[in-house]
Amino acid sequence: MDNSWNSDENSDQGYQPSTSSVDLNEQSTAETPGYLTLSGDSFEYYRTYSDTSAFSEPIDESSCCSEPSSSRLPAMKSGGLNQNVLKRLGMNQHKRVLDNKLDDDLESLDSELEMMKERFAKLLLGEDMSGSGKGVCTGITISNAITNLYATIFGHSLRLEPMNPEKKAMWKRERNCLLSVCDFIVEFIPRSHNLRNGTSVEIMESRPRLDIYINLPALRKLDAMLMEILDSFQEREFWYAEQGSMSSSSTRSGSFRRVIHRKEEKWWVPVPCVPHGGLSEKSRKHLQHKRDCANQIHKAAMAINSSILSEMAVPEIYMASLPKSGRASIGDTIYRRMYTADKFSPDYLLDKLNISSEHEALELADRVEASMYTWRRKACTNYSILSWKMVKDLMSDIDRSNKNYVLAERAESLLYYLKQRYPELAQTSLDTCKIQYNRDVGQAILESYSRVLEGLAFNVVAWIEDVLYEDIMMRNQE
Repeated sequence: MDNSWNSDENSDQGYQPSTSSVDLNEQSTAETPGYLTLSGDSFEYYRTYSDTSAFSEPIDESSCCSEPSSSRLPAMKSGGLNQNVLKRLGMNQHKRVLDNKLDDDLESLDSELEMMKERFAKLLLGEDMSGSGKGVCTGITISNAITNLYATIFGHSLRLEPMNPEKKAMWKRERNCLLSVCDFIVEFIPRSHNLRNGTSVEIMESRPRLDIYINLPALRKLDAMLMEILDSFQEREFWYAEQGSMSSSSTRSGSFRRVIHRKEEKWWVPVPCVPHGGLSEKSRKHLQHKRDCANQIHKAAMAINSSILSEMAVPEIYMASLPKSGRASIGDTIYRRMYTADKFSPDYLLDKLNISSEHEALELADRVEASMYTWRRKACTNYSILSWKMVKDLMSDIDRSNKNYVLAERAESLLYYLKQRYPELAQTSLDTCKIQYNRDVGQAILESYSRVLEGLAFNVVAWIEDVLYEDIMMRNQE
C-alpha cells in the first residue's frame, strides 16, 4: 500500500527510478541501517532530472508520508545539495556563454577569411576580375590596396580623438598583411664560409633588400607614433560641434599635401570648441607638443617618400612626351635668367617670379622638371641614347662646360629650392607617372605606405592647429 503510494508521488514529480535507487529501497526493508548515503546516480536524479526548478525551496518529504523512508536525505543535508546544484547550474550557464562567444568568434574568423580571400584574388588578378590577364601589375595593385585601406580607415576621421578599436585592429591586421610581402623581397650577397676540412669557400646568402631594410622599420615606427598621438587625446578639454566651418587645411586630397586657406566654408566638417576662457596651460602645452611631434613625423615621412620616388626609374612614356626644346617648356623669361647669368641664384629667381598660389608653384615645378630632363637628354645625344637609365649613368661622363648640362644643373637646383619654399607641394606629373608605371613591388609598397603616413601626419597637425586657433580666438574674446 505504502509502496504504491510512493510510486504515485514520484510519478507526479516526473520521477524515473534508477536501478540503484530501487536496490537501495529493497535493501532498506531487509536490514536496519543507521543512515544511508545516496549513490552518484540517485544524486543526479535528485535535482538534475527533476521538473521542478533548481532555485525553488527544498521539498520537505516528511510531510508527504507518515513514515520517514531511509532512502531520503536528512533535512540537514539539503543546504549542501542546493549549493552543489547552484555550482552545476553556474557551470552550465558559463558553458553556454563560452559556446556563444566561440560561435561569434568563428563567424568573425569566417568573415575575415572571406575578405582576405577576396583581397588575395584581386591581388593575383591585378584588379581585373574578368581573369583575361589585362590587369595592372602587382606593385600597382598593392599600392592601390594600401591607399584604399587608408581611405577606408581614416577617410571619415575629422576629429582629434583616439581611433575606434575595431578600425584600429583592422588597420593593423590588413596593413601587416600587405606589408608582409616585403619579408620575402631579398637580395643575395657573397659570404665566406669555412668547411670542416679548413677550406674557405664563398657562398651566397639572402638578406632583406637594403631600401626595405632601412625604410620599412622607420615607417612602422612613424605609424606607431601617430597612433600614440591620437590615443593621447582620450581625455581632452575641447569638444566638437557637428556642423560649421573649420580650417580646410585639414581637407584631404589625392596628394595629401594640398593646403587651402581657412576662409573657405566646410559645413560638413565638425568644428572644435573650447571652454570659456580658453584651454588650460597644461592642455595647451600638450597640444603644442603633439603638434611638434606630428610635424616631425610628417617631415620624416615626406623625406622617405621623396627618396623612394627619386630612386624610381623614369618611365619611357614620360621621356617620349618631353618637348624637343627645354626653352619652350620653361618659357623665355626664366630661360634668359638661367642662361645669361654668370652666377645663378634660384632664390633670387623665385623672388622675381612672384608666385601667388600653390597651383602656380606646381605648374612651374612641372615645367622646370620637364626642361631639366630635356636638357639632360640633349647632353647625351652624342651617345644616341634614349633610355633614362643609361642617360643617368652617362651624366657623370659629360663635359661640364656643355650648355645643356649647365642648364640641366640649374633647372635641378631651381626645382629643389622651389620644393623647399613650398614643402606642401603636391606631387608633380613625373611623380604621378612614376607611381603609375612602376614595376618594383618593394618600391611601390614603401612609396604608398610613406604617402599615407604623410597624409595622416599632415591631418593630425591640421586638427591640432584648428583647436589651438579656436583657443586663441576664445582668449582674445575674453
